[in-house]
Amino acid sequence: MRIIMYKFILLTVLFVGLIKLSNAQQDTLVNTLDSIQNVSDKMSLLFIGDIMGHGPQILSAYDSETETYNYDTVFYYIKNVLSEPDFTIANLEVTLAGPPYKGYPQFSSPDALALAGKKAGTDVFVTANNHCCDRGLQGINRTIEVLDTLKILHCGTFKNLAERQSNNLIVLEKNQIKVGLLNYTYGTNGIPVPKPAVVNLIDRKLIKEDIEIAQKDSLDKLIVFLHFGTEYQSEPNTEQINLVNYLFNQGVDIVIGSHPHVIQKMVYLPADSVNKERFVAYSLGNFVSNQRKTQTDGGVMTRIVLKKENGKTRIEEHNYILTWVYKKKRTGDVYDYFILPAAEYEDKKDFFSDSVDYEKMKLYIENSGQLLNKQNVDVKELK
Repeated sequence: MRIIMYKFILLTVLFVGLIKLSNAQQDTLVNTLDSIQNVSDKMSLLFIGDIMGHGPQILSAYDSETETYNYDTVFYYIKNVLSEPDFTIANLEVTLAGPPYKGYPQFSSPDALALAGKKAGTDVFVTANNHCCDRGLQGINRTIEVLDTLKILHCGTFKNLAERQSNNLIVLEKNQIKVGLLNYTYGTNGIPVPKPAVVNLIDRKLIKEDIEIAQKDSLDKLIVFLHFGTEYQSEPNTEQINLVNYLFNQGVDIVIGSHPHVIQKMVYLPADSVNKERFVAYSLGNFVSNQRKTQTDGGVMTRIVLKKENGKTRIEEHNYILTWVYKKKRTGDVYDYFILPAAEYEDKKDFFSDSVDYEKMKLYIENSGQLLNKQNVDVKELK
């Protein structure tokens, strides 16, 4: 309402007082009006990959003096990037099931991990992944309860069917733009989903029904976040590609992927005479983990800016930011973990206490650049 009033006032001044204004003053008023319009019709989104909690990460976060956990330092060098967009969305690939805290193969991390993510700027966690049933019904329920207590939006797993029917679709709204988010996983590592909990599994019939329901909500864009693909494979497999194409054919606008623990290509396709514009990031890789094999020690953040003009919303910007996990020795078997925006530290060798770590990051940047420069379609790095 305030923006509409400002426009009315400016238009009144512009037209009623037009004769009295110089050319420079007229230009100033027009530019001011344009700037108000630009502020009011954009939404920025940032998608980040797997937030994991291996045993060494849990040990790193523990303070023996206070007997508490704190993960704030993990996000210290990346929090400015995470907090800048209107909405930052991440894959939470652990349960918050309470103690005993354990890493692989059945994860339960301290609540402090989710809290630190929120404090750094994460707004939404998708929770449907192959580890969501690691701690059974208690793990699913307590994860939901912790996220609710922290006031963090989430989707993908639910306490029961009634909750799914109410909360399956997350709706994000900003500046007159309305976006929907759905989340599904290929499986749960062979662990049956404990009743009455519900986990969104990848099933085309189910997803189609969810899309049809979502489309009744007058959305500007619909996003589906998928946990799928083959672990440690840098190219999407045929099943991934076919599923993404199916979703596009059903009306989905943006598809974001996780699970392989390495990054895969991103594709932007503009609208044509048959199709509307589409965007897919097949795998964002690891945002933070203890995995250190080649290409598992980092990930990619996908940044999308939506713009609404004349009632139509389009993707105005679509790019990516490489991230790398700096595992720095603290003492004995204890390490500190820092997520770094890779490009920012590419030429800061002195920042690293060990030149070996710097070379590992450089290798990650080089390998990632070769992959994405070759396979991406109209999606460039933002430095």
